[in-house]
Amino acid sequence: MPKGVMWRQDDLFMVTDRGNRNALPEVPDIDESRLSPSAMARCSDAGLLCLPACPLMHGTGLVGSLNTLALGGSVVTLVSTHFDVTEFLDVVDRERVKSTIIVGDVFAKPILQALDEHPGRWHLSSLRLVVSSGVMWSAESKEALLAHHSGLMLVDTYGSSEALGMGASISTGTAAAKTATFELREDAVVIDDDGGLVEPGSGEIGKVALTGRTPIGYYRDPEKSAAAFPVIDGVRYSVPGDFATVEADGYISLLGRGSVCINSGGEKIFPEEVEEVLKLHPTVADAVVVGIPDDRFGQAVTAVVQSGADVSEPELITHVKRHLAAYKAPKRVYPVEDLERAANGKIDYKRWTTFAEAQE
Repeated sequence: MPKGVMWRQDDLFMVTDRGNRNALPEVPDIDESRLSPSAMARCSDAGLLCLPACPLMHGTGLVGSLNTLALGGSVVTLVSTHFDVTEFLDVVDRERVKSTIIVGDVFAKPILQALDEHPGRWHLSSLRLVVSSGVMWSAESKEALLAHHSGLMLVDTYGSSEALGMGASISTGTAAAKTATFELREDAVVIDDDGGLVEPGSGEIGKVALTGRTPIGYYRDPEKSAAAFPVIDGVRYSVPGDFATVEADGYISLLGRGSVCINSGGEKIFPEEVEEVLKLHPTVADAVVVGIPDDRFGQAVTAVVQSGADVSEPELITHVKRHLAAYKAPKRVYPVEDLERAANGKIDYKRWTTFAEAQE
């Protein structure tokens, strides 16, 4: 079942519109004589031709498509019921698509593989903007895409159904933004357990919170709504559960969702951080990291990796230790042919936790 996040239509429209160059005013005004030149340009100019590569049932594809239509643009949809990278690239060229919406490396890596294997087959000359949200989009994938098409703007947006557009990172030319590093928008903050602000450069871990236009709550779930939308010092926040640190420059480094956080020997380990390091190894196409019961540590970090090559467990464990603290490295690594992500790029952590437990 979906999460059932309830938005007022006005709030949803204004939140998704706020980042547009010719954004509409907070107070509606339908008198054309008082519209600014930028607002008039919004009404008269043809909008983007956008292709959502991800399913429209996923917030990333749906919200991006609604925003395109609100700008007077058009949405191109794919015929296949699963992501067919050849169809995607063919349609971008044929329809002269200007922008596309993906979900992180789950989509970026197949696109890169096709471009590498068939150099010159697709021109992609019309494509200007690639937007992603929902799943980690690695700096390595961004750099590779820019190497194929230096005229692209890659916008990695950070948000969720509960808190749209909390932050973003932009990559252009030859400069790729770091993995999971975002500039928060002005009404987003990182708060500690007491509701105080996490200071930049402190190294303290907190939860990302958003004020302003936020959802009403979860459908028929008042307890979950109260936890995710708390009122702190008279201010209502949306707190989806993402943990982050605030760097000295004010940017945040996203660690992951607390619901899948692993507690091993009293240390908090965020699976996404370990997964991204594992996927940097040439033998690993995809990875999921879970915590399974352990008599000594409480939970043991365990990895399940998708690989088409022989996987060396000691080599992958050593690889993680080169990039992260040793306690974050998996104790065991299990290879599978396919992690079978959902069409929206999400991974079923419960399923792979059960799988990992059964291997012990």
